[in-house]
Amino acid sequence: MIFLIVLIAVGFGTVREIYAKRLEMKKLDGMSQAEKQAMQEEIKQLQSRVAVLEQIVTEDGYQVAREINKL
Repeated sequence: MIFLIVLIAVGFGTVREIYAKRLEMKKLDGMSQAEKQAMQEEIKQLQSRVAVLEQIVTEDGYQVAREINKL
């Protein structure tokens, strides 16, 4: 009996996630070209910011500064 309840709960959760993903895809399909372009530009900006942060963190000077601050 408990197994059946757990199975139903997991099944319902899965169906709910699938439905949410479908709604999200419909929203993306309904977006105008300008909205899609704006979203792509924002993604490019965020990717460049992440690249800069990765560069800062991997620099030797940053690692030395962290070690100095630990002392």
